[in-house]
Amino acid sequence: MVPPDFDADERLTALVDHLQRVGALMDDRWRDAFLRTPRHLFVPDPIWVRDGARGDGWMIPVGRSDPYWWENAYADFALPTQVDDGAPAGDDGRGRYPTSSISQPSLVARMLEALEVTAGTRVLEIGTATGYNAALLCARLGAEYVTTVEVDAVLAEQGRTSLRAAGWKPTVVCGDGARGVPSEAPFDRVLATVAAKQIPYAWVDQTRPGGMIVAPWGNDFMTTVLLRLEVRQDGVATGRPTGDAPFMWLRDQRTAKGLWSDFIDFDAPVRTSRTGVDPHVVVERGSGVEFTVGATVPRLCRAWFDAEDDSGEATLWLYDTKGSWASVDYAPRVDGHRVEQAGPRSLWDEVEVAVAWWFRAGRPDRERFGLTVAPSGQQVWLDEPGNAVRS
Repeated sequence: MVPPDFDADERLTALVDHLQRVGALMDDRWRDAFLRTPRHLFVPDPIWVRDGARGDGWMIPVGRSDPYWWENAYADFALPTQVDDGAPAGDDGRGRYPTSSISQPSLVARMLEALEVTAGTRVLEIGTATGYNAALLCARLGAEYVTTVEVDAVLAEQGRTSLRAAGWKPTVVCGDGARGVPSEAPFDRVLATVAAKQIPYAWVDQTRPGGMIVAPWGNDFMTTVLLRLEVRQDGVATGRPTGDAPFMWLRDQRTAKGLWSDFIDFDAPVRTSRTGVDPHVVVERGSGVEFTVGATVPRLCRAWFDAEDDSGEATLWLYDTKGSWASVDYAPRVDGHRVEQAGPRSLWDEVEVAVAWWFRAGRPDRERFGLTVAPSGQQVWLDEPGNAVRS
């Protein structure tokens, strides 16, 4: 039940106007699709928020009876809609990890515009979740042109129910999105609303030559980017990043759960050294060097901590979840920074190799890189597909 003092039409119009002001929504046909898709119809009861009372990182459910739910239904940020794959881990019903969400509207708009759809375009969406993206696609193209797949049976049914309540009946499939939906292929476009570390070749194989894949891509070290891949006649897809795109991972590509400290053996024998590389440079979000390190140093995770005082000191922790880790202690106005490494790999040494390559390559920005996806796997390149970047 919508509260009597809540004007959904007014909130929707305000949201769409905001999307246009920030440059996320440029096409009037997509504006019309957004105006025909009330977001609150796709925000489930409950959503999940951090437990501010305890401040311990756990999450609590907030339902439609709470004004917070309505205040955020049309806000321009993502809302967690599931925790712990639907089984809250806390004994008191609290959740530990968000595992599904309704996406940030401005990011949704940017992704939909990147698809460059026209009348009659057939789209496969990977990750139905709440059904919001699928509803927008239906509003623009018609439900008969939209297929959406969701790995979680409960979420798939919730999405299907919300879509029908809004008047749309696209093809909703419960299955592994990494495998696509071969029974409905080929598609003109594939849109992933989950992030991938390895782009599944099934997405390429199920896209018509000349078609396009829009998907978040990255890893645990670098900022996740939005890839726009064009599929060639030879069954190979290639393209470049078009900005940041934070999303949850495909379920079979997640990192091991746990805090960063769970993967550090503080009693392990360490190898000490000093480095002239400022760790701030390595972790600059969205930079070319961050992209280079993430693309060339495999299975790398990170955690950054600034000193609580005003000293300017900081520590970068690197780990691979397999027993290797490194720490770099930064201090301003000193010659070199202390490095400790442990485990089979020397992770900071690997990072320094990547940074050195980036400098030799002329310090390229992230936008100069690209990705090719073929039956044999994926390959990062610089400037053109033939110029491969090696791990």
